[in-house]
Amino acid sequence: MTLMEYSQKDQPDVVIRVRMPRGKEVIGTITEIFGGSRLHVSCRDGKTRMCRIPGKFRKRITIHPGDAVLVIPWDVEPDTKGDVEWIYTRTQAGWLKRKGLI
Repeated sequence: MTLMEYSQKDQPDVVIRVRMPRGKEVIGTITEIFGGSRLHVSCRDGKTRMCRIPGKFRKRITIHPGDAVLVIPWDVEPDTKGDVEWIYTRTQAGWLKRKGLI
């Protein structure tokens, strides 16, 4: 066995940093996008929420149905509405799927 084969075979999993839910935050998947900053998110707690995207994400990133997001439910109507707090990259979403969090 050569050195290259040995290092690839016994290499540990790559460690990446992923923002995890804290407090009331819930992980969800975008199901439908409405114009502007509104979208439907199917959350991990079994509820579908109408969420809005704050300006810091709306202007810098494009989102598509199926993307993983972190949602903060509203205080007024927590079962039906929320705000998108974080948008996961493809690498982070893949890691969350492998760990069973999505």
